[in-house]
Amino acid sequence: MDSRLYKKIHAEVLPALKQEFGLKNIMQVPRVLKVVVNVGYGRHAKENAFIENVEKTLTMITGQKPIHNKAAKSISNFKTRQGMPIGCSVTLHGKRMYDFLDKLVSVTFPRMKDFRGIPPKAFDNQGNYTIGFKENIAFPEIKADAIDKIHGLQVIIVTSAKNREQGLALLTKIGFPFSNK
Repeated sequence: MDSRLYKKIHAEVLPALKQEFGLKNIMQVPRVLKVVVNVGYGRHAKENAFIENVEKTLTMITGQKPIHNKAAKSISNFKTRQGMPIGCSVTLHGKRMYDFLDKLVSVTFPRMKDFRGIPPKAFDNQGNYTIGFKENIAFPEIKADAIDKIHGLQVIIVTSAKNREQGLALLTKIGFPFSNK
């Protein structure tokens, strides 16, 4: 792997985390396992043009074709039926994952309007982090004039951390710009 972020993680981040948490083996150090990029269709679930737009956008952002997620059960309040398409997602591993994270930290976050850092509260108890974007135009591959509808998306960073503190330390050392709130 020739990814810039991959080299940084293995040369600097993992040894620093091993020392910080007092771990005996380098394999105990928390790592990023995968990145999931997810878009829910919401009220546009029956519009084929919107679904194609989302699929094209996710392909451009991640470099990988998304899979379509279907509803597991019917929920009348949300007007969904079992088997109905409700969103699409892409799961990134390996080189694509490191390239995506590098682009996220160094290009996408600085492009966001009124950006003051990401909240450190969005960790779950297993050290995984979820970021929500209200607009897909924060990503450099998306040209504002070339898209029909702007939609939001979620980026979930799944780590091998045991708790919130380990996950926060890992992503901070990678270079994620957390706010002080």
